[in-house]
Amino acid sequence: MFQRDLRPALSGRSRIPVLAAVACAAALSLSTSACASDSGDSGSGATGSGDSVARDTTSAPATAAAGRPRLVRVASTDEAVEIKAAPGYRKLMFVVNRDGRVMVLRNGRILRRPFLDISNRVQSGGSEQGMLSIAFPADYRKTKRFYVYYNRSNGDVTIDEFRRTTAVRAKRSTRRHVISIPHRFAENHNGGTMNFYKGDLFFGTGDGGGAGDTRGNSQDLGSLLGKMIRIDPRARNGKPYTVPSSNPFVGRRGRDEIFAYGFRNPFRWSFDFHAGSPPRFAIGDVGQDAYEEVDYVRFGTAKGGNFGWNNCEGFSDFESNCPSSTIKPVLALSHDDGNCSVIGGLVVRDPKVPALKGRYIFSDFCNSATRSFKPRFGRVGSTRSTGISKPSITSYGESAAHEVFATSTDGSVYRLTQ
Repeated sequence: MFQRDLRPALSGRSRIPVLAAVACAAALSLSTSACASDSGDSGSGATGSGDSVARDTTSAPATAAAGRPRLVRVASTDEAVEIKAAPGYRKLMFVVNRDGRVMVLRNGRILRRPFLDISNRVQSGGSEQGMLSIAFPADYRKTKRFYVYYNRSNGDVTIDEFRRTTAVRAKRSTRRHVISIPHRFAENHNGGTMNFYKGDLFFGTGDGGGAGDTRGNSQDLGSLLGKMIRIDPRARNGKPYTVPSSNPFVGRRGRDEIFAYGFRNPFRWSFDFHAGSPPRFAIGDVGQDAYEEVDYVRFGTAKGGNFGWNNCEGFSDFESNCPSSTIKPVLALSHDDGNCSVIGGLVVRDPKVPALKGRYIFSDFCNSATRSFKPRFGRVGSTRSTGISKPSITSYGESAAHEVFATSTDGSVYRLTQ
């Protein structure tokens, strides 16, 4: 099962009772949320100074009940963890199943035959392991190449390239290995999102698992764990990938592949391309004892930036004093409000959902409410209820027409409507 990370039970520093954490995990098999409010009104907004996080009073949705946004179930598959569009194929969406299959959503229906099935290569038995992401470069229609992110049998985070044979079918035999990152200390904190920008592949990795990042990976510039990585994944000059020369640690101390560091588990993140070029990063970084956090930063700010873990959790000190030089989140969500693992989302641009247009939507694995805020730099202060509550959301994705979809571990695929 894809379970909520039970790290508080391991850390000895938890502000959530162990039974409550177990209830969150158990909710997956019941397809309900044992830790969520039906009203969706339990968010936290970061206000004030220091490490304070104010309770979010959560203003009422902006629209009347008849026009309120909804997540409508459009299809079902097995343990859906991500949904993506592919350039050049406006009528298709690709749904990642944790077991190692990628399914095709066409005209509101999941095709029976997988687009790709590498379940024999994927370790999906651990609490947070499996196939976690897929990414398509801008030239996908021409080159046919795409990339998947998964755990191998030894736990290592792995990215492989494949090529499609038709619009709805890819060949396993086209596999080309790109990169592996050792991840054998624990099953959790694998990261899990890849996105392209100008031919470069960006992906966020977790700190390697366990509690408190005891191995110090996130702040270690010699490790690729707890990082945002940028590579050119194409094979060149006999190398499986290359590193852009403009990466911040090229020619300096640190791994060339690193774009940013100081993350705990940036499981779901997105680019906000609609804000102009270069895009902005919108990152949901899963917290440990007290806070979940959402980061919204300029591309240039993220480049070479330190996002704080494990010195900071949210706006607060964690292992040591939280340096003022670290990049602070725009929002910290208190575990006192039933949050446990933030599911980063995206900025809605669908004109058919005017109540949320231009707002960033996100969820939490235990607090199943979908909430929103107006993206801005600096603390956003509070979130607003959308009136939507769905259990075990694992991702939000956008179609070529800017329609927003969501996935859940109960297999549901939803579309945002109003």
